[in-house]
Amino acid sequence: MDKYMETFGVDISKDVFDVHGSASGHNQFKNDAKGLASFLKGIPKESLVVMEATGYYHYRLAQFLYKSNVAVSVVNPLSVKRFIQMKLAKVKTDKSDARAICDYALANGVPPYSALTDVQAECLQLFRLMDSYLKKRTATKNKLHGEETLGIPSKFVYRSLKRDKKHLDKELAAIDERLLELVRQEQQYQLTLLQTVPGIGTKTALFLIVVTDGFSKFGTAAQLCSYVGITPTIRESGSSVRGRSRISKVGNKKLRNLLFLCAFNACKHNRACRELYGRIVNKGKSKKLALIAVANKLLKQCFAIAKSGLPYDAGFVSVLEVK
Repeated sequence: MDKYMETFGVDISKDVFDVHGSASGHNQFKNDAKGLASFLKGIPKESLVVMEATGYYHYRLAQFLYKSNVAVSVVNPLSVKRFIQMKLAKVKTDKSDARAICDYALANGVPPYSALTDVQAECLQLFRLMDSYLKKRTATKNKLHGEETLGIPSKFVYRSLKRDKKHLDKELAAIDERLLELVRQEQQYQLTLLQTVPGIGTKTALFLIVVTDGFSKFGTAAQLCSYVGITPTIRESGSSVRGRSRISKVGNKKLRNLLFLCAFNACKHNRACRELYGRIVNKGKSKKLALIAVANKLLKQCFAIAKSGLPYDAGFVSVLEVK
């Protein structure tokens, strides 16, 4: 990181964020507008600010610094955790974490932060809200089933649950409509292309476009598969350790789950996926492993179609898909 005058590691929480500068040492700021402005004022030109991806908390600071023309990097918390473990650190505080993030950035190449557009930010918020409402609706459905099994001892409770489910259905429909409206503003053609892949539904196509920024964040299908976390990891050592191959699961859990659900439909209607599933099962492998392979195949097909700009063709194998 010699090209930067100074590197800052940031450990951020709800109320404050701790900062460790490679030259200036430790400081702490309030996690509000005044604190952000104060931190920005003290950053020398040509500096790098590195922080962990921590859900809601890192987003505001990362976006603020990016729009202020400060070099920013958001790194995987697991990578920093392994780095701290490697150093056998015995102290775990916000101050020590900020220093560890700074040391990590100095010792490793860190990726530049890609700021979200207003459309992307709203879409991701909508998907999070959708997940919350879907969980609530499932819980409500289960309660309704329980009441029906009991013979509806309380009509008031049953009617209240019915109203709750109706309200959630209405809100979920509104979210779907808003997501479609937002994505169509910028990526209508790509959305149409992705839905030509047998097995890929509207919801998965929408989420793929949003999290990949229209597939512009990835140069190869392999990079995208690694990001989602459906690439196999091999566990072998010497002659005694022969662990089962598993998917990495270090990636976007939401997208991974969506693709796994799509794999069931793809096994019926997507010829390439159906043939792949059959080959793996016929070799004696588990059906779950075959479905994971199908999810991987689906993702590669989507990547190839998005990059080529051509609709799905069952008889065509793209070079982009196999990279």
